[in-house]
Parts: sequence; C-alpha cells; structure tokens
Amino acid sequence: MEIIVEKDRSNPLLKRREIYFRIKYNGITPSRKDVREKIAGLFNASLDRIVINWIKPEFGKCEAIGYAKIYESVDDMRNIESEHIIRRNFPSEEGE
Repeated sequence: MEIIVEKDRSNPLLKRREIYFRIKYNGITPSRKDVREKIAGLFNASLDRIVINWIKPEFGKCEAIGYAKIYESVDDMRNIESEHIIRRNFPSEEGE
C-alpha cells in the first residue's frame, strides 16, 4: 500500500491538520486501521489523534481517495468529531 498526499493544510481554529490523500494498493481496499497506521508513520503522529473521515475506492482501479485529520490532542478530537466518526475509527472502545 502506498499513500500519496495530494493536499495538506493546517486548520488552527480547530487545532488539526487536514490531509487529502490517494492510496494505491493491491487486492482489496485497505481498512481504516491500516491507513491510520500508515499516516501515523508518514506524519510522525500518534494513532489516537488520527481520524479517517472517508475512503472512496475508484471504479476499475486499485486506487482510492480519502480524507484524514490529525488533531493536536485527543481531547480536541473528542470535542469536535461526531460520535459515529469516532466509533468507525476506534471500534474496540465501543465493545468494552
């Protein structure tokens, strides 16, 4: 899996970094967890501050586009993000 950053911008008002990216992969579309781990490695951020809003596969290609946010702190993320987005990105917390 290869991630290509298409747009990277800072949003100081919401205390986050917004990233539009393209994923090139073989086989099936990678999971949110796999993409979050790869973004954490690229931007040197911790996994608990990264949220993937969406990943959209492109028809007929082994590529997808996506949108991720890297927050300055976990508290900022919890205060700003919708509950369903947090559940999609951190499914193990809901099951406890």
